[in-house]
Amino acid sequence: MRVAVVVPVYGNAATLRPLAERLAAALTGRDWRLRLVIDASPDDSAAVAAALAAGDPRISVTRLDVNVGQHAALARGLADVPAAEAWVCLDADLQDPPEAVPLLLDRLAQGDVAAVFAGRRGAYESWLRRRTGDLHRLLAARLTGLPPDAGAFLAMGAGVRRAVLTAMGEEGAPSVVLAVARAGEPVASVPVARDRRPEGRSAWTGRARLRQSVRSLAWAARRRR
Repeated sequence: MRVAVVVPVYGNAATLRPLAERLAAALTGRDWRLRLVIDASPDDSAAVAAALAAGDPRISVTRLDVNVGQHAALARGLADVPAAEAWVCLDADLQDPPEAVPLLLDRLAQGDVAAVFAGRRGAYESWLRRRTGDLHRLLAARLTGLPPDAGAFLAMGAGVRRAVLTAMGEEGAPSVVLAVARAGEPVASVPVARDRRPEGRSAWTGRARLRQSVRSLAWAARRRR
């Protein structure tokens, strides 16, 4: 199947090249494309992404002039790559190991689920952030029926992609993860150990992450009612 990997980028100039190299190695023998969505990154991410795209026709770039956040950037990337049979959402900071992408694709290819999440494993965050994130995911799982270890590292088929774009664009879904739940399709998760971020930073931490969690839970609760 043709695979489109969508990566939101903010402050990741140092990790984009190793990300592309590791992804290419992991997907050897597959028909793949990489879409880097530069979310108004303040560093040299746009220049690095442009150089990668110039050197490999499988890599393309969407450049946003205004920072929209991780999930809106993912939705834009999914919309910009329609010609695929499977779509993968992956972070740029190398905490989501590119080597795990084939694992998600192989599980999706079994045909009994429409999306596959990379279940979070490993001590890649502080104890407090892990516990806070675990609580958020448990509440979200109760409200949506998603796996409790679901996150924004996932693979999806065409039907779920369409549902995600509709939920994000027309229903105001605050995250791709919750938009997957709106698809009403069977999903699964496979355990994937995360790596610590080697360098660089993320825009989706601290207060921004807390606000995102609150918005997500409130949206899911309203939809359930």
